[in-house]
Amino acid sequence: MTPADETPVRVGVFGLLGSGNLGNDGSLEAVLGYLRAEHPEAVVDALCGGPEAVTTRFGIPATRLHWYRGEYRTASRAGAIAGKGLGKIVDAVRTAAWVRRHDVVIVPGMGVLEATLPLRPWGFPYALFLLCASGRLLHTRVALVSVGAAKIGSRPTRALVRWSARLAAYRSYRDAPSRDAMRAMGVDTACDEVYPDLAFSLPAPPSPELSGPRGTVCVGVMNFHGGNDDRARAEEIHRRYLDGTIQFVRALIEEGRPVRLLTGDGVDAPVVAAILDAVDSPLVTAAEAPSLADLMKETAAADTVVAIRYHNLICALKVGTPTLALCYAAKSDALMERMGLGAYCHPAREVDADRLLEQFRALEKRSAELRQTLTERNLAAARQLKHQFTALTAALFPATGHAHAQEAP
Repeated sequence: MTPADETPVRVGVFGLLGSGNLGNDGSLEAVLGYLRAEHPEAVVDALCGGPEAVTTRFGIPATRLHWYRGEYRTASRAGAIAGKGLGKIVDAVRTAAWVRRHDVVIVPGMGVLEATLPLRPWGFPYALFLLCASGRLLHTRVALVSVGAAKIGSRPTRALVRWSARLAAYRSYRDAPSRDAMRAMGVDTACDEVYPDLAFSLPAPPSPELSGPRGTVCVGVMNFHGGNDDRARAEEIHRRYLDGTIQFVRALIEEGRPVRLLTGDGVDAPVVAAILDAVDSPLVTAAEAPSLADLMKETAAADTVVAIRYHNLICALKVGTPTLALCYAAKSDALMERMGLGAYCHPAREVDADRLLEQFRALEKRSAELRQTLTERNLAAARQLKHQFTALTAALFPATGHAHAQEAP
């Protein structure tokens, strides 16, 4: 019999991973890097949205998050509604069985405690609640690591998120507004820390030579329709955002600036297509970036970045490129403030192309100064994340054995 203190620790990672969102996968990559460096003996697998993609890219076994494959499709027929309902019961059993096989489960980053984009309570919030409740019942430590949070209007969603946070064994947040939001929703955050987003621990590409003052502008886009509380005016918000972005790109082209369109999720493709169709110019091209590393290379090669997706902003800021943010949630404003660019935020719901151009030109005038600021802030972020990983090891990987987890039946 292998002594308990020599049994490899069994670690699960959980979330909407492998589903096409580059930011989520970047957070997973950061946690796997930490585990492989600090806990190489750990046996790691995932319960996630895209198990095939996770296994192919990261080389770990993975299980599908939901039993019902149409979980995130709108159910209108009786069969689909019944399938979703049955799936909730099956998922409770599946999640508990998966959690039971682990000593530790890590939810790596992501905005798992927010509803700043459209979200139904019985989708991911319910899945997260099942995870955290199973962890508490089965004595498996569940850690929410550098996650995002925001105050939630919907009562069912808020309740599921609040109880998920309360039941977790470890919580840290990627910004102070996230911690404040959880406190406002009734969670005791006295022992919770704030650290930078996990993506700041990923390696940055080598800095390329700049192409000059009239070089490429990366414009990150998003299929943006507002958040949970904006459903009644979602199409109006989307049209205003898209029209403003098209006007901005057209103005750059008229000045002879090459524009490189970036995305962060497969659902953003229609926005890229709409811009390319509206601005018919060889100066506008679309990047194919299947990972955060590829996005970092794109943003590192640009003179300036204007972006809306949170992890597009992180990629640009991490490589030290002056960046202007189209902000749709407090997390973007907090990120820009943390990195010393708080003056360069623009509301995503009210895009004004003329005002955006003014801010863009002001940003470029301070380019050299801001690059130095970003260098300093990135060094600070790296130090803070190193401290987080040390704290995570102390909280989740005690020196004594890991024998409590039971084998699967």
